[in-house]
Formats: sequence, structure tokens, C-alpha cells
Amino acid sequence: MLNKILTKKNLHSHIDLLVILGLLLAAVVLFLANLGTLPLRDWDEGIVAQVAREISREKWNWLYPTINNTPYLNKPPLIHWSIAFVYSIAGVSELTARLSPALLTACSVPLIYGVGRELFRPRTPAIFTALVYLTLLPVVRHGRLAMLDGAVICFFLLMIWCVLRSRHNLGYCLAIGISFALVSLSKGIILGFLLGTIAFLFLWWDTPRLLSSKYFWSGILLGMLPVFLWYTAQFFHYGVEFFHANFFHQSLKRIWQPVGNHNGPIWYYLLEIIEYSFPWLFFWLPGLYLSWKNRNLSWGKLVLVWSGVYLLAISLMNTKLPWYVLPIYPAFALAVGSYLTEIWYQFPLDLGYFWFPTDKYLPIHKDNKKHPWSIPTVYHRLVVALFALLAIIAWVASVYFSDVSHIGESNLAKPNLPLQFISLAVALTITMVTLLLNQRDRQFLLILIWGIYLSLLIFVSSPHWIWELEEDYPVKPVGEMIQKNTPPGQIIYSFGTRNRPSLNFYSDRLIKRVGPEKIQQQWQSPTQPYLLVKESTLNSLPLNNFHVLNTVEGWALVTREGKR
Repeated sequence: MLNKILTKKNLHSHIDLLVILGLLLAAVVLFLANLGTLPLRDWDEGIVAQVAREISREKWNWLYPTINNTPYLNKPPLIHWSIAFVYSIAGVSELTARLSPALLTACSVPLIYGVGRELFRPRTPAIFTALVYLTLLPVVRHGRLAMLDGAVICFFLLMIWCVLRSRHNLGYCLAIGISFALVSLSKGIILGFLLGTIAFLFLWWDTPRLLSSKYFWSGILLGMLPVFLWYTAQFFHYGVEFFHANFFHQSLKRIWQPVGNHNGPIWYYLLEIIEYSFPWLFFWLPGLYLSWKNRNLSWGKLVLVWSGVYLLAISLMNTKLPWYVLPIYPAFALAVGSYLTEIWYQFPLDLGYFWFPTDKYLPIHKDNKKHPWSIPTVYHRLVVALFALLAIIAWVASVYFSDVSHIGESNLAKPNLPLQFISLAVALTITMVTLLLNQRDRQFLLILIWGIYLSLLIFVSSPHWIWELEEDYPVKPVGEMIQKNTPPGQIIYSFGTRNRPSLNFYSDRLIKRVGPEKIQQQWQSPTQPYLLVKESTLNSLPLNNFHVLNTVEGWALVTREGKR
């Protein structure tokens, strides 16, 4: 009997290992494809890449990072350290700047599967949860960028997994503290406390006995030690200035005052979820309702606490940035994955898919009956109609991007070819899904997941996955022009362009935006001045004896006559 139990346990372990490896491979392919072919994006990518480069240049900058040779007090430098390490091995490029954040985000895919295995009795909802999370556009797009948010999701999922494991093994409490430290050293201790509050409220609702354990808190505090050491080092080095810049200006102040023009209504992040989570959005609200119906189970509690607390917290902030919503998507995937499992076992069964036998289905709901929460016929018809509408839109888009007659034979026609392939892949996928869903054939889920994955793979292989680059002039050739024609460490003045951190990165110079009066002062100074202006304004420059060093992409680099 014992041998049978051990054999069955080993079999399940091997299956889980295969699933984890398969998910990791699929995630690595999706997150690393075409990673280094597009320039860095403003703002965060340019800042993160520049800080990492200065860390890689200076021996002690890893502890006290700088940007443009001034103290960088915005965020802790854990991710910057990882990027600087990659720089030291493979050099500075777009690929090396994005590599470590993309790999960390890819690792979050098997991590959410592990969370699902801790929460659900069957393997099915854990698989669906991981596949939904893998095919969410915001996670894929922002997780590939040289930003901090994908890594934060990875570390937070590690924290949640350790919290779930600690209910049975207190040895994981130390790992909870380490996970908190990783989050806090990536994007600040304020976010660490917010995400830690979600974990605390879940345990308070689900396993309150754990909160009274001294071993639980001792392990967490020990794991959090690196955070306190780093913040103490910053305080002794910078003094009160650090806490004013890091805690107040970069964190707390964003609650009641927007940064720049980044504000919006209280429902801003809800609209972000609605806009970018198709087609999984159709299953999110039923998933939340199913979580509420099963709120006496751990998975229902976690989904409700995670979704509710985090969405409320960021919605009340006056600063609104699209990537702030990313940590809610694992909870989104858990809710959708649970509902997809219900659909999977309610639709007609012809064959056993994946590797779980249908006659041994273990319900994820609170009572021990099969299909207690059947899909309403009205809602089923509504979902079919919505998928049909999506299919029509995708077909129209594929036809539109294939017809270049409205732009003639110019080079503008070439970039639309990838968009045509993307639209065609989406259209074929959604059309097949609509037909199968209308027939209540559960294979529609397999087609939907595989089709979205392939569509995203085509999308990230195209030049359109960072669509913000098309909103302004190409910064890379301008930066290379500045780097080639100016001495290292030179400040470049400009009054014709907005602040662009990516331009600082590519030029490896500080581009300082000033007014005409400041330019006049610099023009009369003993040191040689350099000015970046639009090429169309050269004839109207109020400067004497200027010399154009070079022009590119409509921009001119100007210095005082006599330099060369």
C-alpha cells in the first residue's frame, strides 16, 4: 500500500515537473523573441538602462547608483544590478538591457502554476491559470521591457507561493521574508508593504493561526533583513534627502498628486483591464463570481483579497500609469482559470484531454457535486455573440492591412504586413473558437489558448510591439549622432525637444532642456557649447557664429564656430 502511494506521488511529481518545464519553455520563447531589435522606450526603459550602465562602469555605484553622474534616488537598484551584470558579460545593447527583466517575467509563468497547484485540488485549473496568464497582452508586452514591473510580479508570486506552503511547513517563512525583500529592493518598500498586506489579509482570513506563530514572524523578519540594511546604508550616505526623495516624492506623494500629466478617473485601471485583457475578459466577471461563491475555500479568498485590495489601492492614487495595474493580472488569471475549468467539465466529453481523467474530476467548488454552477444559457449566447463580433473585427482588420491602395507604393506599406499576419491569426483563431463554443465543444479552449499564443508570438516578432516608438521621432540615430560628435561627459542643451531619457542613454550624454536665455548664456561661456535643435529652425536661431556638426532625422547638432 505504501509503495502504491509513493509511486502515485512520484508520478504526480513527474507530471508537475513536465508541466513546469513546458510552461517555462513556452514563456522563454514568447518573452525573448525579437527582444533586442527595437530601441528603448521612454521613460522607464531609458532610465533603467542608463542607471545600469553607470553601475557597470563604477565599482561602488552598485550600492549608491547614479544617473547622469547624479544620485539616483528613485527606486532601489536590484533589477539595475541584474542588468549591469548582463552588461558586464555581453555589453550594452537593447537585448542585454531587457534580458534579465524578461527572464524574470518568464519565470513567473511556472510560478503561477505552482500557486495554482497549492490552491486547487485538481491540476486542471492550475494549468488553465498559467496559460491564461502567459497569453495576457499587458504581461507579455511590459514583461519584455527593461522595466521593474515584470520582476515585481515574479517576486510577488514567489511570496504568495511561499505563503501557501508555509501553512504546512514553517520553513517557508524565511522565503516569504526574502520574497518581500526582493519586491522592496526592486520597486520600493511602499509597494512591498502593499503587496505584503494582501498576503497578510489572505492569511488572516484563511489561516489566522499562522499569524500567532513566533516562528512565522521570526522567519519573515530575518528574510527582510537585506531591505533594512540597504535603506540604512542610503540614510547614512544621503541623510534625510534620501527619504524625502524615495519615500515622499517617488512613492507617497503619488497618492494625492499626479506625476506630470499622468492622472485619470478612479475607474482608469478598470478600463485598462477591459481594454487590454481580451478575450479573457469575457470569463473574468464569471470567475470573480465563482470566487465569491467559493469564498470559504483558499483560492476564492485569495482571488477576492488580491483583486479587491490591489485594485482599490491603485485606483485611489492620483498618479495613473498603465503598468501599475500589472500585479493584478495573476489574480485575474486565477479567477479566469477557475471558471474555464468549470466550462471544461460541463461541455460534452468525447475524449480525455491533457492528462487528467474526466471520471476522477475533483471539483474546485465548495460542495462535492459535479457542475454545481452551470453556465447560464443567456450568458453562453452572449459570449458566442461577443466572440463572433471579435472575429468580424479581426477579419476587417486583416483586409484593411492587406489593402495598401490608400497609401500607394510608398515605404509606408511595408510595416502593415506584420499587422496583416497578426490580424489574420487572430481572425482564424476567434472564428474557430466561435464555431466550437456555439457547439459547446470544449476544444474551443485549446484552440483559443494556442491561437492567442501564436498571435502574440507574431506580434512580438513584429516592429509594432512597442507602439509608443511611433509617437515621436526615432531617438537612436539622434543619440548616436550626439555621441559621435561630442566629447564624453558633455552636456547637450536643447529647447526644441521634450525630455527623453532614452536619448540620454543612446547619446551617453545629458540632454538638458533649457530656455533661449540659458542658451545665450552658454553661447558666451568659455567652454564649448553644444545645442540640439530641429533642422527646420536653423535659419531662425538667435545665435551668432554657429556651426552645424551633423543632421539626422530632422535634428541638427550645433556648436560655436571655431570648434572644428
